[in-house]
Amino acid sequence: MRVRDFRKRLKDKGLSFLFSIQARTSSFTEELADELKQLGVHQAAFGVETASERLLKMLNKNAKIEHAFRASEVCKKFDVNHIDYKYGTMIEIPRAALLSDRLAKSAEFFSFGTNDLTQMTFGFSRDDIGGFMNDYLDKKMLAADPFQTIDKDGVGQLITMSVQKGRATRSDLKVGICGEQGGDPESVEFCFRAGLTYVSCSPFRVPIAMLATAKASVKYEKQE
Repeated sequence: MRVRDFRKRLKDKGLSFLFSIQARTSSFTEELADELKQLGVHQAAFGVETASERLLKMLNKNAKIEHAFRASEVCKKFDVNHIDYKYGTMIEIPRAALLSDRLAKSAEFFSFGTNDLTQMTFGFSRDDIGGFMNDYLDKKMLAADPFQTIDKDGVGQLITMSVQKGRATRSDLKVGICGEQGGDPESVEFCFRAGLTYVSCSPFRVPIAMLATAKASVKYEKQE
């Protein structure tokens, strides 16, 4: 093992020093951490690749949330500094929402990517809706543009079910949304009622989201 050989050479020469390393979560084992700690490592940084499952397979990547969790635990065991963080996942396709109870076994938070989740649920692209969305709205086929206001009957049902299933597995699960709907007052009220922890939106819509959250809080606290 190269790390062990290098440590022995330094020890034989009476040398020691502190340094930090970069490593992959999937290969950061207890054996490696022990050798590195004795060598002088005091801090570790991990790179986590993100891409579609198909692309990760093509690149021979096998990054999983379990790997990141294990690497963090190994750092704690051998007193190697690392950034404290939570492990979570985006919910962007209906199947992920349906399997939320399984995902919550590893994930500490969910973030609903409402733009992609809306596309996948409706089966049409946000890039193509300009040619027919106005007709849908004029003919009352939809109550509102689902890319601006959460579709409560379809997408909203998936979100509500996902929250319930996720928290049945992990009661302290943090849940939020990331998308343009996060700055829409009607959507913010829905998120409040569904038990979400936070909403995320573009900067110029933050004041709107904050006001809508306050109104929803007052409204439903009175009803309770």
